[in-house]
Amino acid sequence: MRKVRDYDAELKALGDKARSLKAKRVEQLGQLVAATGADALDAETLAGVLLDAIGSEDTATKEAWRAKGAAFFQRRGKKGGGAAAIDSSGDAAEPGGDAAGGSGATA
Repeated sequence: MRKVRDYDAELKALGDKARSLKAKRVEQLGQLVAATGADALDAETLAGVLLDAIGSEDTATKEAWRAKGAAFFQRRGKKGGGAAAIDSSGDAAEPGGDAAGGSGATA
């Protein structure tokens, strides 16, 4: 005889996991803002910068931003904070300092 699957429990578990992943992503984005020093900007300015980046059609500019971002993460890794300013424990490194936690990148 086949085992009956509890679809409601599976659906609830998937929903919980999705909420957890979304919360983790939001937390990591906040840590990235802090690690880059962008938290010194007011919310309106930061939102405007991000909206301009999203709306940009200039591939050369986007590639320059990507290279600068990659260099930021490599620099942070060489300072002992792992490959990124944000480590797997969820701690952010202070701008210009070492990571507060361990190592391991998540972005």
